[in-house]
Amino acid sequence: MKKTIGSPGSNHAMARIGIVAATAILMAACASTPPPLAEMAVARVAVSDANRAGANELAPVQLKSAMDKMNAAEKEMAAENYALAQELAEQAEVDAKLAAATANSVKAQKAADAVQEDSRVLRKEIDRKTK
Repeated sequence: MKKTIGSPGSNHAMARIGIVAATAILMAACASTPPPLAEMAVARVAVSDANRAGANELAPVQLKSAMDKMNAAEKEMAAENYALAQELAEQAEVDAKLAAATANSVKAQKAADAVQEDSRVLRKEIDRKTK
């Protein structure tokens, strides 16, 4: 008996071929992951920007997270685990941007509070002089 494409035996063989092909493609994709040089550079700049924004004082938890992930990404780069290095670098960038934004927000809130206090003092002085 000749097997045709629609027969049950040929479907099983086709499924096996599909699984083998998919596995080979995945292995090739993993093996050919290039070093994430751009992602690493962007993450380093983001961490540096967060430091300059004052995150070490105003958002220390977020900055530490970014720095820890950046260090882990560096280790994975050295071990040539490029996919994991890229993921960690991207996470470090996000954490660093959050740290910078938090620091900038805290500074803006402090400045707004100072302006509000100056305004209150000025109103009080004006009220005192008009009486």
